[in-house]
Amino acid sequence: MRRPFALIAATLVVGALALPAASASEGNDGFTIKDARITESSGLAASRLHPGVYWTHNDSDDGPYLYAVDSATGETVARLTLTGIGTPRDVEAISIGPGGKIYVGDIGDNLGGTWPYVWIYELPEPKQLEDATVRATQYVVKYSDGPRDAESMIVHPKTGRVYLIDKKEEGGHLYEGPAELSASGSNVFRPVAPIELWATDAALSPDGRQLAVRGYFGGIHYSWNDGEPKREGRLSVPLQGQGESVTYSADGSRLMYGSEGTESPVEARDVPGGDGGGEGARAGAGKSTAANGEGGTVKVGALVAVGAFVALLFGVRRLRRGR
Repeated sequence: MRRPFALIAATLVVGALALPAASASEGNDGFTIKDARITESSGLAASRLHPGVYWTHNDSDDGPYLYAVDSATGETVARLTLTGIGTPRDVEAISIGPGGKIYVGDIGDNLGGTWPYVWIYELPEPKQLEDATVRATQYVVKYSDGPRDAESMIVHPKTGRVYLIDKKEEGGHLYEGPAELSASGSNVFRPVAPIELWATDAALSPDGRQLAVRGYFGGIHYSWNDGEPKREGRLSVPLQGQGESVTYSADGSRLMYGSEGTESPVEARDVPGGDGGGEGARAGAGKSTAANGEGGTVKVGALVAVGAFVALLFGVRRLRRGR
């Protein structure tokens, strides 16, 4: 039996609308960290190899561990144990650089800047998500103007250069590290620009053009400006019990804000201007809409495809009538 053309078209459209929107597996939605071992999540970084997975760690008194958390479920899918380093003192930050390298900042100093040096650890992001022991490289870090407390570390996604922001209530500074870190000797970081915030974490967009700095009660958005940040405006930082972390989603479309505490929430906010500079963000700006459940790229794409198919059917039908 031949189906009427209108019925075929209607069936296709309904099928397209029934397709699921982009889900939290893309890593753009907020989630709750459910692992009871994670009580002081102090840093956050979006995986580059595993969509929807975020790396985090405890502040102190935990050990040399990193946790991979699936944002779709909030469950830990891997715990890494770092070897080749000393006993961590005050791990405050985590960032992912080029070449699939994870950087961990053991840079806190709760004694107000009394330690003559702090550490940064570097390790490869594992291709498989499973509990594993990974050997890391340890770098000794000193400041050109003396010891200080810091909780913010960023790694430029293109150059791999590491930057730190010291934590001062009246505002601190962006410190630039050497072009390449050295495992032998000390790596001296020098102040290059003021940061007008009591900073608890910071993140660079995937294309390296935007800098987000957060504190306990707010945040500031900067253009990176070749390492001389230019203030652009305030960030919409959620009110959290102890706001400790921020990272861009892997596609650059959202900022993810974390806090300390058991079953701590990670909350998502759209980036200023609606584009965090990731290739995914530019190629599909609708992803953040999908994450909000307002339709999404998948449905829009499906409707476009259905429209083209319906138009083709209509054209064939017209041709047959004309014969």
